[in-house]
Amino acid sequence: MALLCCLLFCIFLPVKIELTMTQNPVKKSPLLVASDGHGQVFEIPGFEMAAMRINERFTPHEEELIPMPHGSVLMELPGRKPVGFNHRSNRFEVVEQYRGIPLLAVAAFLAPAYTQLYRAAYHTQNPAIKLPLFAYTPVGWKRDGFQVAAVRVDRDIRQDLVNFDDKKIEAGAKKTLQKYPNNRLVDHLVNHCVRLYHCPAAQNFVQDRWECPVPTSPSCNARCVGCISKQEGSDIPVTQDRLSFTPTVAEIVEFTVPHLEQAPRAVISFGQGCEGEPLLQGELLEAAIREIRHRTDRGTINLNTNACYPHVVEKLCRAGLDSIRVSMNSAQPDLYAAYYRPRDFTFADVQETMRVMRRHHKWISLNYFIFPGLTDDTDEMQALVKIVAEHTVDYIQMRNLNIDPELYSEELGLTNRPLRAIGILQWQKAIREKTPWLRFGYFNPPKEDWYINNS
Repeated sequence: MALLCCLLFCIFLPVKIELTMTQNPVKKSPLLVASDGHGQVFEIPGFEMAAMRINERFTPHEEELIPMPHGSVLMELPGRKPVGFNHRSNRFEVVEQYRGIPLLAVAAFLAPAYTQLYRAAYHTQNPAIKLPLFAYTPVGWKRDGFQVAAVRVDRDIRQDLVNFDDKKIEAGAKKTLQKYPNNRLVDHLVNHCVRLYHCPAAQNFVQDRWECPVPTSPSCNARCVGCISKQEGSDIPVTQDRLSFTPTVAEIVEFTVPHLEQAPRAVISFGQGCEGEPLLQGELLEAAIREIRHRTDRGTINLNTNACYPHVVEKLCRAGLDSIRVSMNSAQPDLYAAYYRPRDFTFADVQETMRVMRRHHKWISLNYFIFPGLTDDTDEMQALVKIVAEHTVDYIQMRNLNIDPELYSEELGLTNRPLRAIGILQWQKAIREKTPWLRFGYFNPPKEDWYINNS
């Protein structure tokens, strides 16, 4: 047994890992890795890494594997035992222990711009322990390092962690607070998003570059199963607390206008992980966008939203909104409703919002949550293609769905649904063939990149 890593991403506490590993003999496929439950990760000889989609187990193909990207982290999964492929028995097996050491399953949480192709394979011993809101990607070990079943979907470097320096970020945070000393929203972005959550978008804002987050709404009209800022009646921990106040137009305009005028490839985005639904603050957004556009025509004004209120989006388009990112876990109304659990809107409202954007010749992205097994199901693909074609959707952001996979499958009834999955890479190729104008990525593109293929 070779010790691979003793700094582990504990399931509740993120820790950076050092990829200084022992050298193992070359293997045809990556070996299964597991944890001892105390922060040590090691390979299990004789077992290949395994992957899953819904209830199917796989050994990933070579073309589906890449070195674990810089900025990714490892996680140990409490209450879950690793599953690997045993060459001797020619079957997948639960590995309870190794050399007398009880084992826990291990997964990778990918760096931004990367999308998982499968989910990590494991056997759940204690279903009462729900996994926190992260995406759990299969990870194995080869001679040259960790391997993950994933693909880079966006070449944009805006959140590549190699470009983030803690000292520069903190200097930018102090400078930003000094520049806007009485702005509550700036204080929230710096002291919560930058310093507490380590949000890359907020960290870019204090360094005067790229996309700037603009949270505005403390409330929401959906009860998403995987909401990362509020879990009602659940013991699942949220990854960040929700904004606790509604900013003023003046507070929004004060820092967004300079950002649009000065930052390279500047974007400001309403609708963040640390808030509810921005369209609930429609009058505020309309007034802010009008004032921003009165002061500058530079940059891109974007809205991340559940697209619940088409009549509000109509007003925002007239005020100067440039682009929209519509969140969607599924293109099928019943599966959409099962995840979002909307209070006062329907899937038809979401589609009408896209019609409004198209009538105004605005940019339409889908924030399409990738869940292997459902995303690449043929019925789901057919429903997605229909929506993309009907509304001439410009862009799909292939974001990993951060949720306990078994909880998601249970809530949506996926284990009892006849699914015919073709694989995420094959899914992407098939979508491109059916809608050749459509582009794939991960981030909200600025106007400058709208017609540049960044995937």
